[in-house]
Amino acid sequence: MLKLVIGNKNYSSWSMRPWLALRANNIPFEEVFIPLYTDQADKDRILAFSKAGKVPTLIDGDVTVWDSLAIIEYLAERFPEAKLWPADRAARAHARAISAEMHSGFMPLRNECGMNLHRPIRAVALSDDARANVARIQEIWAQCHARYGKQGPFLFGAFSAADAMYAPVVHRFRTYAIPVKAEAQHYVDAMMALPAFAEWTRDGIAETLRIDRFEHV
Repeated sequence: MLKLVIGNKNYSSWSMRPWLALRANNIPFEEVFIPLYTDQADKDRILAFSKAGKVPTLIDGDVTVWDSLAIIEYLAERFPEAKLWPADRAARAHARAISAEMHSGFMPLRNECGMNLHRPIRAVALSDDARANVARIQEIWAQCHARYGKQGPFLFGAFSAADAMYAPVVHRFRTYAIPVKAEAQHYVDAMMALPAFAEWTRDGIAETLRIDRFEHV
């Protein structure tokens, strides 16, 4: 069975992405939880799975894959029946482009609105760069809906790798009370209704371990 090493569900947006790709597609896996930013013993446990020293990490027999997007790409090849990428070539290229954009971009929003599921819902003053990130993300959601919305409620109709990449942003918008335009709200609603998303959210909120460095906002 696949083994996915993850960090705290309350805080670890990168862990959420491949976890959601697996759970939403009913792919069996063993979940290995290692608390982040605690003590050297937990750091050593992570290093035992991956020399990169970070989560998430996927273990499939003698194959070890780290980095969220790399794991999702591996899963797409390992389980083609899950259709993690759209079948249409143009749509698949679009999905990969926006997934890569999420993977490498939006740093102001990440820094100013860290993932924290149990955080009381309240707005913060965002920088101009973070507001530009918010606008760009909603533009992506609205454009995907306009182009692929007839095929289903997610970015490319059916749930895909791109949705796994953007799912944590839904939490950021919720916990930091970031307004969502009508043309993008459908996506937030679809994600909130996804059982796998609800399961991660429920588990994350139930966690009691607090990391002070993420509680300052």
